[in-house]
Amino acid sequence: MLSTIIEMIAKLLNDAINVYVFLIIIDALMSWLPGAPSSKLGQLITRLVTPFLKYFEFARIGIIGFGPILAVIALGFIQIGVNGIANFLITIF
Repeated sequence: MLSTIIEMIAKLLNDAINVYVFLIIIDALMSWLPGAPSSKLGQLITRLVTPFLKYFEFARIGIIGFGPILAVIALGFIQIGVNGIANFLITIF
C-alpha cells in the first residue's frame, strides 16, 4: 500500500520535471524566433522558467548562453535523485 503511494508520488514528480524540461526547451527555442517571447504564451513560459534559469546565467560565452542546457542537466540529476530515493523507500516498506 505505502509502496504504491511512493511510486505514485515519484511518477508525479518525474512527470512534473519532464514538463518543466519541455518548457525550458520551448523557452530556449522561442528566443530564436522574433516576437515569440512577447506573445501571451511566450510570456507565460518565460515567467515559469526564468526563476530556475537565473541560477544558470553564469554559463555564457559571448552572447551564447548555455544556461538552459545546464538547467536540463541539473533537472536530470534531480530526477535521478527522486527515483533513487523512491526506490530506497520502496525497499524499506
